[in-house]
Amino acid sequence: MAESRRYISLADLEKHNKPGDLWISIQGKIYDVTKWGDEHPGGALPLLNLAGQDVTDAFVAYHPGSAWKYLDKFFTGYYLKDYSVSEVSKDYRRLVSEFSKMGLFEKKGHGAFILLCFVALLFTVSLWGVLCTDSTWVHLGCGGLMGFLWIQSGWLGHDSGHYQIMMSPRLNRFAQILTGNCLAGISIGWWKWNHNAHHICCNSLDFDPDLQHMPFFAVSSKFFSSLTSYFYDRKMNFDSVARFLVSYQHWTFYPVMCFARINLFAQSFILLLSKRKVPNRGQEMLGLLVFWIWYPLVVSCLPNWGERIMFVVASFTVTGIQHIQFCLNHFSSSVFVGPPSSKDWCEVQTDGTLNISCSSWMDWFHGGLQFQIEHHLFPRLPQCHLRKISPFVRELCKKHNLPYKSASFWKANAMTVGTLRAAALQARDLTKPVPKNLVWEAVNTHG
Repeated sequence: MAESRRYISLADLEKHNKPGDLWISIQGKIYDVTKWGDEHPGGALPLLNLAGQDVTDAFVAYHPGSAWKYLDKFFTGYYLKDYSVSEVSKDYRRLVSEFSKMGLFEKKGHGAFILLCFVALLFTVSLWGVLCTDSTWVHLGCGGLMGFLWIQSGWLGHDSGHYQIMMSPRLNRFAQILTGNCLAGISIGWWKWNHNAHHICCNSLDFDPDLQHMPFFAVSSKFFSSLTSYFYDRKMNFDSVARFLVSYQHWTFYPVMCFARINLFAQSFILLLSKRKVPNRGQEMLGLLVFWIWYPLVVSCLPNWGERIMFVVASFTVTGIQHIQFCLNHFSSSVFVGPPSSKDWCEVQTDGTLNISCSSWMDWFHGGLQFQIEHHLFPRLPQCHLRKISPFVRELCKKHNLPYKSASFWKANAMTVGTLRAAALQARDLTKPVPKNLVWEAVNTHG
């Protein structure tokens, strides 16, 4: 006689969404992942953010088929009462299955190896220019090349955090530390912690760290109520300083992006020096130490302080292009307040994301970000296949009336600045009257 199943309601499942009590549903089966948080490769935060829900779509998006066999040890014996699957989720899971059968998740091509060789070439040329020439213009160009190197290493670090770009997990880890910590000075551990939260909570003002840039930027007037960041675990105060900075954010956006890397340096050290559990903390610290030895050493080899400052500014300014690219995909898209809902997985990922339309010969420049919708729906897919699957994603969105937004690089910049300007003007409406002059009137009237 078949054993009768035990069921719990969705309301009961939703009660298990707190630290020390994390339950999830995958295809209607209830799993207790409370103790798994400390060992979860993606960190405990995704589990905490999605606990108390059916997370099938998110699980399918982030885990290969081999991960399913490990679920049984977390099974509680309960099933979700009245479990059902939406039509969009059915089609989405069908696409994941089809892409898997086509081998797209495993076929990574030689892009990573070629890019690593290119990064090595950039490093060699930049180093040669600093050490073997006396030309100020060459030194300036080498600073720009260093920034370009950071951009390319950033694409490698991004991809290696989503899937295995090398032949083995050990080599993949080496590539992460090399391209992130050693070459770029950014902790790959910090990036994965931050980026996983961004993907899970795409464009949630209080859960997505990629939108939490107070006091410098606010993409929505909802920030004016001093929201609490559930990622940084602090209140994002909209005080007089923040109000002033936000009021001019559409003017300061590009200058700040030129030096945004400083924030990533700081965030890396803040995480690694905190009490938060960080896997392989020693490797992370050693990698950052390597960067902070070689980069200042290279700068010190320049003949005078003027050229040293010029070199640093050039490298920071060029890599600022990548920081702008990160913003273009999300700043002008729809936002919301509150925790992520895995029930509307596809809707959230497409609604909060903007693609950048470009020719295939420009794919190298965008590093996969030009297909941000595809990347958010299929984060494990190597970037070399994103253009190939784009028609399937368009069809999925068209069939289920999901947004599929795309704009040129220049149009996306205009949309981003427009979003910042709209919030800036709203921030000014809240300010108390201040003494005005002709310059103030010109700036505040015309933005």
